[in-house]
Amino acid sequence: MASIQSSPHPLVFRVADPGALGIGGLPPSTGVRVRTHARSLEGMQKEALVAYGPTGSVWRMVSDAGPYLNGTDLAPFPLAFFTVGMVCSFMSEIQALARTRGIRLDDFELTQDNFYTMEGSAARGTMIGGALPVELSATVDSGTDASAMTDLVSSAVAASPANGLLRAELASAFSLRHNGRTVAVDPAKAVRGEHLALRADAFDRAEPVSSDRFAPGIITKVESAKTVFGEGGAGSSLKAEQKRTLHVRGICRLGSDGMKEVAIQLFKPIGSMFRFLADDSARFSGGERAPSGLAYLSAGIAFCYMTQIGRYAHILKHDLRSYRIVQDTRFSLPGASGGTREAGSAQPVETHVDIDSGESDEAARKMVQMGEQTCFLHAACRTPLHVKVRVDRRSTRAA
Repeated sequence: MASIQSSPHPLVFRVADPGALGIGGLPPSTGVRVRTHARSLEGMQKEALVAYGPTGSVWRMVSDAGPYLNGTDLAPFPLAFFTVGMVCSFMSEIQALARTRGIRLDDFELTQDNFYTMEGSAARGTMIGGALPVELSATVDSGTDASAMTDLVSSAVAASPANGLLRAELASAFSLRHNGRTVAVDPAKAVRGEHLALRADAFDRAEPVSSDRFAPGIITKVESAKTVFGEGGAGSSLKAEQKRTLHVRGICRLGSDGMKEVAIQLFKPIGSMFRFLADDSARFSGGERAPSGLAYLSAGIAFCYMTQIGRYAHILKHDLRSYRIVQDTRFSLPGASGGTREAGSAQPVETHVDIDSGESDEAARKMVQMGEQTCFLHAACRTPLHVKVRVDRRSTRAA
C-alpha cells in the first residue's frame, strides 16, 4: 500500500496539470466550492487532492496521526488542518476589513483554541464525537484602540464563511459504494444525485508545479510528540470505550511576504507541533503560494472522517482493505473582502464513500454511520457553535 514515506514529493504541493488527474472540474458556484478527493494510505495515513473552485487550482496534501493512534506522525493530524483553516479564514477577513476601515495590523496575532469530546462504546454503537465553542484571542500592539480592534475582529469573524459552518446546524449527507456496489444509506442522510467516485490513478498522476509557483516548506514538523503511556498516550485513542476531551491550539501570524504562518499543536492527547503556511488566491488579494484557509478546512473534515472510519474498523477488527471519499464543501464568498456585511454561511457537507472490505454491506453501512457519528468535525457541522472573541493589548498579555 502507498505511504507518505514512499512518496518523493513534499507533504503539500500545488498540482501542475489538474486536468490530467481525470477527476473532472467543479460545477459553477456563486460562492466558494471545494471538492476533496481522499484515499487511505498505510496505517492511519491519508492523502487528498483538494480542488479549489474559484481558481481551479488543486492542492495535494497528506495527513497522519501521532502515537495516540499508533500513527507514524510524519504529517499533521486531521484536526490541525481544520484549526489552521478556521484561523486563516478569520485572519483573511480581519485583513480585508482592516483595509476597508483604514486600520493597521501591526504586530497582530491570533490564537485559536478548539475543543472536542469523545464518549461511549464503539462495540455498542454509542460512541459519539462532539465539538465545543471556539476560543479566539487577538493580540494587538499596545497603541491600538482596543474597542475599535474588538469591533473589527468580531465583525470579521461574523463575516467569515468558516464561521458560517460553525454557526449553523448542518446535517451532513452521504452515499456509499461497497466493493463496487451501491448500498443505500439512511434516507434522511442520503446525498441527492449520483455517486461520485475517486479515479483510482488520480494520485499517481499528480505532479508538482515548478517550485517557484508555490512556497517551500508549506508544512513542516517543528517538534515531535513525547511518547508516553496511559491517558492520552500511545494507542489511547484506539480503546473501545472512550470519555475524553481534545484540545488543539493554533497561533497565526502575518508574514512579511503576506502569507499567514500558523503554529499548531495537539495538547490533549499529546501530539507534535507543525508549522503551516497559508495564502489567499489572487481573487481574494493573495498569491496562492500555499492553500487557502477554506482548502485546509475542507481537507481537515475529510481527513478526520476517514480517520474515524479506520479507527472504528480497527476497534471492531473489521476486514477493511481500502476506502476513499469524494467530499463537497460549499461556502459563501468571503464577506468583508467581498464588500458585504452579511454573515458568512456554508452548506451541508456531502460525502461519497467507497469501501473495499471482506465484510457485509450492513457492516460497510455501519462504518459510514459510525464515521460520521464519531467524527469531531462532522460534530462541528451539526452543532451550532459560538466563537468567543477576546482582544488583548500586547503589553497587557505580557504582564
